Amino acid sequence: MTQILDQFGRPIERAILTEPQTARLGHLAQEFATHPSRGLTPARLARILEDAEQGDITAQHDLFMDMEEKDGHIFAEMSKRKRALLTLDWDVVPPRNASKQEEEAAAYVREVLLDIPSFEDVMLDALDAIGHGFAALEIDGWQLVGRDMLPKAIIHRPQSWFQLNQANRNELRVRNFTPEGEALRPFGWVLHVHRAKSGYLARSGLHRILAWPYLFKNYSIRDLAEFLEIYGLPLRLGKYPPGASDQEKATLLRAVAGIGHNAAGIIPEGMSIEFEEAAKGSHDPFEAMIAWCERTQSKAILGGTLTSQSDGKSSTNALGNVHNEVRHDLLESDAVQLGATLARDLIFPILSINKGVPDPRRLPRLVFDTREPEDLSLYADALPKLVGVGIKIPRPWAQDKLRIPEPGEKEDILAVPKPEMTIPPALRKDIEPAQAEARAVLKTESVSDDEFDVFSDDLASEWERVTAPLVSPIDRLIMECGSYDEFKRRLPEAIEQMDTAELSEAMAKAMFAARLFGQASSS
Repeated sequence: MTQILDQFGRPIERAILTEPQTARLGHLAQEFATHPSRGLTPARLARILEDAEQGDITAQHDLFMDMEEKDGHIFAEMSKRKRALLTLDWDVVPPRNASKQEEEAAAYVREVLLDIPSFEDVMLDALDAIGHGFAALEIDGWQLVGRDMLPKAIIHRPQSWFQLNQANRNELRVRNFTPEGEALRPFGWVLHVHRAKSGYLARSGLHRILAWPYLFKNYSIRDLAEFLEIYGLPLRLGKYPPGASDQEKATLLRAVAGIGHNAAGIIPEGMSIEFEEAAKGSHDPFEAMIAWCERTQSKAILGGTLTSQSDGKSSTNALGNVHNEVRHDLLESDAVQLGATLARDLIFPILSINKGVPDPRRLPRLVFDTREPEDLSLYADALPKLVGVGIKIPRPWAQDKLRIPEPGEKEDILAVPKPEMTIPPALRKDIEPAQAEARAVLKTESVSDDEFDVFSDDLASEWERVTAPLVSPIDRLIMECGSYDEFKRRLPEAIEQMDTAELSEAMAKAMFAARLFGQASSS
């Protein structure tokens, strides 16, 4: 029987391919998030991050989930970062200098991935690693589909289900009530480790950078809410006359407390309620702190702020385009890292189980098209001019640059319409015989041309040499002018630069030859 090997050359038991690893770890599914963001303080946040560095990452990743859920700005920016990759076209390409077998393997994997249900959701779940540092997607067993063994489903598992190997802080293991945990089964997981920054796995997630601005922003929002509650309403002061009973005082206190919200109330005669102006204060410091935190979050997630915020002062389209360039660099990095993970943990198992163990160094690669579209109008204007001056431009290069695919054998292609194509189809049948007859007449007449016709044709064949000195100043002027008015104003300059020597010489030769021909014909 053929033995299946993992990417490290270790044999795999076929029995474990039919059951997911976490099926026997039911305690993980019974756990609920601890929500460490409740009552979060700087000291508690520091302790959570330190525990993660020592291998206990449960509280850290529960906090990261709370951050994305409770902070709308972090959610929006992370959603932009992750979903930008889903808008790209992707393809499975063979390795360089591929053999026919490797090209067929790449085509096979491409068809398999296209048939995986919600493959875009798999990529989105894997990109959860941008914030957490890793994302573990479990293959829920393999099943026979036609003649191929394919994953039943690929399910995202919470990061809190895992722990780090104490001996190797970059190795992820499933929590199973043992100090060392259980190693991940080969061909059972798509484990995407995203390096937002260098360091051990527990410190590589982007959310560790966002944790402190998240905390400071929460403090500012809480303080702003208290400010509005205390200073947003005027002070209500109740006055009672001397000798008022305790019951009358209690009645006045209830009226003072309720009148701010009810806008109505009653008090005993002889008592009064006065409204004092609220203490002076400003919400600006709180909003400034909140804005600073959100700008810091945007810089960390997208590499800039102007693509995500508009303050009406400093946000401009030009600066936004610069920030988009930075964001494109992040997009390329995300695409390369995700493509490598899917090649290792999904493409390799599919080929190993169905086509035999491939060479890990010659695997097909999942490649995202991160190229930005070129300006078609710019190339449409520049390419004809470059070709006209003799620059040799390969057609495949131009098509690749403009992202225009090579047409298939049976595909319709665009073409410049012929003059007769402007005529309605119903009339085109009547015109075609007339055109054929006209062409036949012209052909017949060309045979009976006399010597003078041949001589005139020879003279006319040199029209380019004769007219070039006249036209070239006009061509140069057109290229130099930026408007029609400027062209009209400078036209006399171009006329003065025209060289009529070639034309004069050609006309003189023609007139002399015509006179000789006339004399010879009359004799």
